[in-house]
Amino acid sequence: MSGRGCDSGTVKFNNCAGNKGVRYETNSLDFKVRADGTLYAAHHLQVPSKQLILMVTAWDPQTLGRWEAMVRFLVAEKSQHNGHKPKGRKALPGELAQQQSDTLLPWRQHQSANGLRRQKRDWVIPPINVPENSRGPFPQQLVRIRSDKDKEIHIRYSITGVGADQPPMEVFNIDPVSGRMYVTRPMDREERASYHLRAHAVDMNGNKVENPIDLYIYVIDMNDNRPEFINQVYNGSVDEGSKPGTYVMTVTANDADDGTTANGMVRYRIVTQTPQSPSQNMFTINSETGDIVTVAAGLDREKVQQYIVIVQATDMEGNLNYGLSNTATAIITVTDVNDNPPEFTTSTYSGEVPENRVEVVVANLTVMDRDQPHSPNWNAIYRIISGDPSGHFTIRTDPITNEGMVTVVKAVDYEMNRAFMLTVMVSNQAPLASGIQMSFQSTAGVTISVTDVNEAPYFPTNHKLIRLEEGVPTGTVLTTFSAVDPDRFMQQAVRYSKLSDPANWLNINATNGQITTAAVLDRESDYIKNNVYEATFLAADNGIPPASGTGTLQIYLIDINDNAPELLPKEAQICEKPNLNVINITAADADIDPNVGPFVFELPSVPSAVRKNWTITRLNGDYAQLSLRIMYLEAGVYDVPIIVTDSGNPPLYNTSVIKVKVCPCDENGDCTTIGAVAAAGLGTGAIIAILICIIILLTMVLLFVVWMKRREKERHTKQLLIDPEDDVRDNILKYDEEGGGEEDQDYDLSQLQQPETMDHVLNKTPGVRRVDERPIGAEPQYPIRPVIPHPGDIGDFINEGLRAADNDPTAPPYDSLLVFDYEGSGSTAGSVSSLNSSSSGDQDYDYLNDWGPRFKKLADMYGGGEED
Repeated sequence: MSGRGCDSGTVKFNNCAGNKGVRYETNSLDFKVRADGTLYAAHHLQVPSKQLILMVTAWDPQTLGRWEAMVRFLVAEKSQHNGHKPKGRKALPGELAQQQSDTLLPWRQHQSANGLRRQKRDWVIPPINVPENSRGPFPQQLVRIRSDKDKEIHIRYSITGVGADQPPMEVFNIDPVSGRMYVTRPMDREERASYHLRAHAVDMNGNKVENPIDLYIYVIDMNDNRPEFINQVYNGSVDEGSKPGTYVMTVTANDADDGTTANGMVRYRIVTQTPQSPSQNMFTINSETGDIVTVAAGLDREKVQQYIVIVQATDMEGNLNYGLSNTATAIITVTDVNDNPPEFTTSTYSGEVPENRVEVVVANLTVMDRDQPHSPNWNAIYRIISGDPSGHFTIRTDPITNEGMVTVVKAVDYEMNRAFMLTVMVSNQAPLASGIQMSFQSTAGVTISVTDVNEAPYFPTNHKLIRLEEGVPTGTVLTTFSAVDPDRFMQQAVRYSKLSDPANWLNINATNGQITTAAVLDRESDYIKNNVYEATFLAADNGIPPASGTGTLQIYLIDINDNAPELLPKEAQICEKPNLNVINITAADADIDPNVGPFVFELPSVPSAVRKNWTITRLNGDYAQLSLRIMYLEAGVYDVPIIVTDSGNPPLYNTSVIKVKVCPCDENGDCTTIGAVAAAGLGTGAIIAILICIIILLTMVLLFVVWMKRREKERHTKQLLIDPEDDVRDNILKYDEEGGGEEDQDYDLSQLQQPETMDHVLNKTPGVRRVDERPIGAEPQYPIRPVIPHPGDIGDFINEGLRAADNDPTAPPYDSLLVFDYEGSGSTAGSVSSLNSSSSGDQDYDYLNDWGPRFKKLADMYGGGEED
């Protein structure tokens, strides 16, 4: 047990410079070292083990040199003689081997008072402390373990556990004979902080001599790790204008060393702040937690938008002299608050708008706001607070420029307002920050001038409705449909014209708009819809440019009784004998109530046969029945006149004729087929006349067919010019070939061209010409062959064509010998000079005289003509 302030020993150190300024520190909070090297306990403490290992660090602040030494203390027991505690002493280097050879007797035997030996329970071995990062030499002895039975028998010692016979293997070993335990290499507390081993004692035969003893080995931490920040760059934000003490962000650094010692106790501090405006210490940091808070007022985003703060973390409780340090960067963004109200760039604005125009921007209002652009603190909202009670204008915000666009949403009238004086105010989407007042520059005036334009005349009562009776005479004045020109400050004349008058019933005075009838208005006309006639008129002024307006006049025509009723139906059918078969009749009237039904149906008194044969029975106001009065009426068609009278004032009547077909009927009351014919009004004589006409018509058709057959037969039997055996008409084929083969196309067509002028022909001496030239003269007309000729017309066509060709002096070969060019010798064809005309006189060539003038010379040569 050591008291507070008691010296435990002295640490001697020599740095070759007189030890001036050397400072000492330990890795334990329980002990401290004075400037003279004295090691003392910082407070009362209970040391559980018999030895204590400390790490003492000596460092020179001038050269920044650092030296470390391990100090082992043995805890002395109370003296049995004087009763006071001996001071612990420092283990000198010469005594280190002796101290390390201290022997633990965990299996010590005790002898009783009567001389018998009794077994005590095993001791609890205190932990063995091993400093990390020891430089050796290795193996380094930690402790010796022995049993007091080793005087009687040979004992072998061994250790088991992690670090011995379990991975990591052979970190510790033990001399099996002497019981000395060693560490074989440097320890790393950050890799493993403690080891739990068991010590065993057995005889030479492997029999257990003592129970296994637990050994706890603790690795003493050294300050060999720097603090490491979780992030190298931290981002935080704080509102501008924040009060001192406002939390900003937290930075965190971790130290791998023992956090229960100063080696792992990290402290924070701010190294630099950029920019140092408005103060070089705008922020502070909690040295233990790493919380960054504001320490000064004056954060203004409009001046400084971002701060870069370098934060340092140092272990050894922040001791900059011997603690290890690391840095990180904290980026603090100053966020915007609405501390700047929007302000108009000028106090007055002006604009101009034509009257009667909407969705026109008449003025752009510009504002200045120093808050962050395109944020709710910057976006402007405009309001018209006075000068527009009718709501003609609105102000829309341009999302890009933040300008206010004064827009016309309700047309303005120059004749009503020539100018507007608006008072407008601007604000932000977000409310102003606490304590910020609106600026007087947030209000401005807008003057808007209205320009006069030529407006179209308008009809005050458009779709004007008038009522009058139909049938008013032509020229009647109906009404005055006048328009009003809204341009009161322009001296303009208005003229009227018709735009739409479907029935052309109306006229309008071009000057005053008086409307008169041009024809009689008829309610029953097709141009009337629901008793209303509609016409459209145009009113145009003489402004620049001229303007016009339209007006619609609706004339409601009151019906008068100007249409007599018409009987329906016009035709009917009834049996020749009275039965239940009757004719239902009614009437149609183009007028409307009250000028229509109920109708009165009656038969005229003249001719008297009408009332004698027929009768009318009234059913109701609109229908009646026509039936036979007599028992039998001969079949036929009868015109029955009926007088129909309407209920108008005065009433109109009409005598209508209904054609009634009276026919014989069967037992069902239906007309028979014969009866229907008879009812059509055809007697026996008429039927016979029709049959005779049909027979005559058929006979004429038959005669015409016989005549056509005979004519076709004559054409077939007509003699052709050629022998029937040589008739090849059925073998003539037509091809669409328009030239010869490829070998026939290599010639000069220019020799066959018609010369452009005929002077060289006309100027020749008579009788001298080329025999292969076409004579000059009129060409005869050849017959035109029909597109689809009759087979019998072929002979006629050939004869006519031959006759025209014989009389054509221009047709080749021009009735003369032709001169051919010499084509050279060496022809493969045989000579034709051996061909002689037949001298036989058996051949008769007189028929050549019948072939026409073209064969006359040949006939003279072979037919016995005169010799030349």
